[in-house]
Amino acid sequence: MGHGSKDIIFLHGWGGSIDSFWGVAQFFCKKYRCILVDFYGFGGTPIDRALTLQDYCDGVIEVLEYLGVKQICVVGHSFGGRVAMELAAKTDVVRSMVLVDSAGLKPRRTLKKTMRKLKYKIYKALGKSTEKCGSKDYRELSPIMKKTFVNVVNYHQDGLLHTIHCPVLIVWGKTDKETPKYMAKKLNRGLARSTLIWLTGGHWCYIESLGDFVKRTIDWLENND
Repeated sequence: MGHGSKDIIFLHGWGGSIDSFWGVAQFFCKKYRCILVDFYGFGGTPIDRALTLQDYCDGVIEVLEYLGVKQICVVGHSFGGRVAMELAAKTDVVRSMVLVDSAGLKPRRTLKKTMRKLKYKIYKALGKSTEKCGSKDYRELSPIMKKTFVNVVNYHQDGLLHTIHCPVLIVWGKTDKETPKYMAKKLNRGLARSTLIWLTGGHWCYIESLGDFVKRTIDWLENND
């Protein structure tokens, strides 16, 4: 989509699809050639085995190689931010990156999470089904996607931050509860060439504050991409 001189790829969050960034891409396609993908297991892309974050990273690389893209700006929301950081840390294809309410960092331990983990251990020790120990979203996943989810959320990228040297814009919703504000601040401290901006909204701030997101992101890209 688009006929710009530079390429930009949008990576959706867990449970999303190409549609997640479709509306956003309409604003970027005047200056960029926009690439949208469905991750394995989402949208129209099938999955036939449990995957790791590296598998998702490899899938994006395959798309870029097929399209002949050598350098790209990556925009990743939530789970898509995990993949974006992995790409930036382990390949030389990422020239700039926009992380929107990104996952990937090890979360702080909360009482709720501690109790959920304890419940799981007790059920497992008693030989009882642990299906009800996970979140509603987790319970509704297929067996393959459950294993994939576990692989992804148990892999933390804190140690990779110092290896990412491209310019990074960190965009965060002021009321995000899925990936709390402390994660944005930690990313900002850990990524040497990062800029942090706050938008009105929660975990989907790029949709809730669409106009502000588009303007401020394009302004940043014009100076840093």
